[in-house]
Amino acid sequence: MTDPLPFLAGGGRAAEMIRARDWSGHPLGGPETWPEALRTALSLVLNSPESMILAWGPELHFFFNETYFPLLGPRLGWAMGERFDKVWADGWEQAKPIIDDALAGRSRRFVDLPWKLGTDRGEAETWWTFSYSRVLDGAGHVAGLFILTNETTAQVTATRLLRESEAVARENIQRVQLALSAGAIIGTWFWDLPTDRFTVDEAFARSFGLDPALGREGLNLEQVIETVHPDDRAGLIAAIDAVVIRGGAYAHQYRTRRADGNYYWLEANGRVDHAPDGTPLSFPGVLIDVEERRAVEAERDRATTMLRALTETLEQQVAERTAELMRAEEALRQSQKMEAVGQLTGGLAHDFNNLLAGISGSLELMQTRIGQGRLKDVDRYVNAAQGAAKRAAALTHRLLAFSRRQTLDPRPTDVNHLVAGMEELIRRSVGPANEIAVEGSSDLWTVLVDPPQLENALLNLCLNARDAMPDGGRIAIATGNLVLDAAAARDHGIPPGEYLSLGVTDSGSGMAPEVIQRAFDPFFTTKPLGQGTGLGLSMIYGFTQQSGGQVRIASAVGRGTTVRLLLPRHYGASEAEAEQARPADAPRAEQGETVLIVDDEPTVRMLVTEVLEDLGYTAIEAVDGAAGLRVLQSDARIDLVVTDVGLPGGMNGRQMADAGRVRRPGLKVLFITGYAETAALGSGQLEPGTAVLTKPFVVEALALRIREMIGRA
Repeated sequence: MTDPLPFLAGGGRAAEMIRARDWSGHPLGGPETWPEALRTALSLVLNSPESMILAWGPELHFFFNETYFPLLGPRLGWAMGERFDKVWADGWEQAKPIIDDALAGRSRRFVDLPWKLGTDRGEAETWWTFSYSRVLDGAGHVAGLFILTNETTAQVTATRLLRESEAVARENIQRVQLALSAGAIIGTWFWDLPTDRFTVDEAFARSFGLDPALGREGLNLEQVIETVHPDDRAGLIAAIDAVVIRGGAYAHQYRTRRADGNYYWLEANGRVDHAPDGTPLSFPGVLIDVEERRAVEAERDRATTMLRALTETLEQQVAERTAELMRAEEALRQSQKMEAVGQLTGGLAHDFNNLLAGISGSLELMQTRIGQGRLKDVDRYVNAAQGAAKRAAALTHRLLAFSRRQTLDPRPTDVNHLVAGMEELIRRSVGPANEIAVEGSSDLWTVLVDPPQLENALLNLCLNARDAMPDGGRIAIATGNLVLDAAAARDHGIPPGEYLSLGVTDSGSGMAPEVIQRAFDPFFTTKPLGQGTGLGLSMIYGFTQQSGGQVRIASAVGRGTTVRLLLPRHYGASEAEAEQARPADAPRAEQGETVLIVDDEPTVRMLVTEVLEDLGYTAIEAVDGAAGLRVLQSDARIDLVVTDVGLPGGMNGRQMADAGRVRRPGLKVLFITGYAETAALGSGQLEPGTAVLTKPFVVEALALRIREMIGRA
């Protein structure tokens, strides 16, 4: 059968690639249609023993012979017939000027040209010797390029290694010359490796305790190393074996026994030469006396060890002195702390005694009126007792926020709405002698804060303003939006961005600069001893910092004071409307919903259980963490756990909840606590499915929070 493509004969695997490719749609058409000039040029390339390329046509379609295969690397499977700039895209920028010259009739040849390409060895720096020349068709027009190419990376690398080796040899020669001039060389040797004949000079023989006559006649390696120290012999043999295999420079230190029977340190320096086929040929070298140098190095090491020991001693003394100073500072802090506790005790006693008097008096009057049958007055006393209890709770909440043991429950908050809700309480708190003016900015941004804590902060600022105006005055509450650039943010000590400003301004006596500097210090107060805790601004500062904001004071003696809270903007809707839309009646349970109550205080357990049962929930009680965990590990339905944080028996509420989630991964937990313990609740931010309700709380708040958590998706 006649071959329709005879010009591919003898082309090996490269020709098979051409036959196997689908040429339909290719700019050159099928091989049976190719012009005679292309067929002739391609036959020449395919049958050449040299690595050759033919680039044909205006787009320089790429053809190559089998010898060229290794140079293509990952391109081999698809390169045949593709465009040159696609095949060698990573080298096109370097190749294009050369190709343009060749097509213009300026043939180019390069020897050992460096070229970074991806080959079958991966991305690597390679070297090439190649020539570019144009190919003409039958009409004398430029039809393509012949490229004869050979990779010379191996030869270039070998030449480079040879030069480096020669440089090392020159360095060794210089060392020998220096050693000779200094009298340090104590012997030379020449080892003929194929015959294992080791000849040495007389100085070498003396250094190794050998017979000089034998040294001249020739020894084998075993005879030479007989006098090497036993501890050094294995290392010497390993070093010799390594240099014989790789060739090149050699240097090694070891001890030998001389004629006097003592061991001395020597350094052997030499070079192993290989034949072109890699066969080791010769190993000449010299011996250098390094005994004195080793002694100097040993002395240096001893001095270094002594210096290190001295440094460690000094460091220990410094550490002991530092520890002593730290103990003294701790004692001073403890003394200051006890002094602060005295101030705190007096202030808290004053505040709580007033609140407890209101609660106790209201309860006694309730008891009296009930006994008298005057029930219409009971509501008034109930409201008075509840109001005093809420103010006591607010005081403890502010104290916990200051100490950073109050876990915040941040929510999107409309501050204008919050201020409006507080306005009547503020008016009653500051008294009729003080005028209250509220200036709320329209389109005020939302902030993410704990609303009760912000209410406490606002009330505290207004009470401070009242105290600064004993004869009465004006208190202005203002809100606004504020954008801080980098410079302004640095002045305020917060990151640049958008902030909400809540300010309270009074027309009082103002503050001196030294008072402003200490205004946020814990327990600092200008009030008489026992009248207040000195924690008001400190607690406001702690709350604002926890909320990502900052507090600033502007004041001058006789000109009043402005305290501004800067809180970061929250990009979301506030909960004000949702709060307003809450129904007056507490939401009731759905069919079968069950709540586990864990608290060691019987009164609290009783209160929560009765509230839940009144609302239709099934309530299960537990007195401690272990009992609560047993319920959680049972098959009982549990929709929510209501637990105190601090529980007896070695397992707190958080630990119980974590253990319960092993069996119930989606378990929801409401912590009720007198204070939010950082160790139990983490770093102050609540986990998903977790909330905190701080004691004391009103029944409606408990019912709403339970319904909200159970109903939450």
